[in-house]
Amino acid sequence: MGEDIRLAAVVALAQGMAAAHTPQECWHAAAAGACRALDGSFAALSVWERDLGRLRVLVNVGQRAPDEEEFPEAESYPVHQFPEITEFLHERWAGGGGPNAWVETAEGTAAGRPGYSHRRVDALRRRGRGCCLVAPVLLHGRAWGELYIARAVRAPVFARGDADFATVLASVVAAGIAQTERLEEARRLAFTDALTGLANRRAVDAHLDEAIDRHRTDGTVVSLVVCDLNGLKRVNDTQGHAVGDRLLERFGSVLSLCGAMLPGALAARLGGDEFCLLAVGPPADDVVEAADQLCRRAGRLELGEGVACGVASTADPLGPVRSARRLFRLADAAQYRAKALRADRPVVAGREGPDDPVLRLADAPPPEHAERRSFRGRRP
Repeated sequence: MGEDIRLAAVVALAQGMAAAHTPQECWHAAAAGACRALDGSFAALSVWERDLGRLRVLVNVGQRAPDEEEFPEAESYPVHQFPEITEFLHERWAGGGGPNAWVETAEGTAAGRPGYSHRRVDALRRRGRGCCLVAPVLLHGRAWGELYIARAVRAPVFARGDADFATVLASVVAAGIAQTERLEEARRLAFTDALTGLANRRAVDAHLDEAIDRHRTDGTVVSLVVCDLNGLKRVNDTQGHAVGDRLLERFGSVLSLCGAMLPGALAARLGGDEFCLLAVGPPADDVVEAADQLCRRAGRLELGEGVACGVASTADPLGPVRSARRLFRLADAAQYRAKALRADRPVVAGREGPDDPVLRLADAPPPEHAERRSFRGRRP
């Protein structure tokens, strides 16, 4: 392979990883790009999980064997089965050397210097491959994992030059993974409440808009639980804000626990003493049951005075719900009613008949300057 072709392959790999929007897309771009660059038939990217003592496969691309999933959930191997991870690599790097790739064949080592690995040889034979190239991925000065590329039985065996090129590709992969990790951390911080670790208002805005779009398209049930934590001001005034923060954190944990009853539900802190659960898909009665559990558990907290909970679901008789703003106003109005009644159970919008006071409150023109949350004033 000429230098120009290899340079183009490196650029394509870097561009593919840079275009990825999620870690999975990044892993796939890394493995697929390396596979193409080295004319392989199969490639995998794995991470070394030191705390669990295992090499876990993140992605498999190309001609996969029947037991190989594209994004496996449970494909991992004890590190002791691959001594080069903890012995050869550590020894070489500790001595000032860099990470070098090596080649294994169905008959044993072909190029490189990690030593014979019968586990890899067994895997090559079992999956009908002739040779593989293993390139360590070094991130932040430590072994992060490995890039693995294989060829079919009758294809040419990887040469020493291929192993050297794989080392370059592994460096590009490491840079791409580092960039993705930084972006993921930035996204996490942008959509996470710093005190409770729950989603924040920005995350709710985005998810609720997407959910309502799905509801308008295919009728997906969208339910929103809006909560107002009672007694936070009293706790702050009498015991201090540190204790108040502890109440918020504790309630956040209870909200997360109850949200786990609803597959895929988003638990969020909107700000101050206001929280919510967003559920997309589960039946409305399941959401009401989760909200009821939330009220019961909040009432048993050592601090605070329970919670006022309002629920609004597109599965209930609410009239047309064409916007995130309307669903939120309905859930918010139900929460206001729960607070006014000092209810220890959730109030559900639309379940008190055509004269439901929650519907009247939600649909009444709001007084000037009454908007409490930014997305309540968004487009109808």
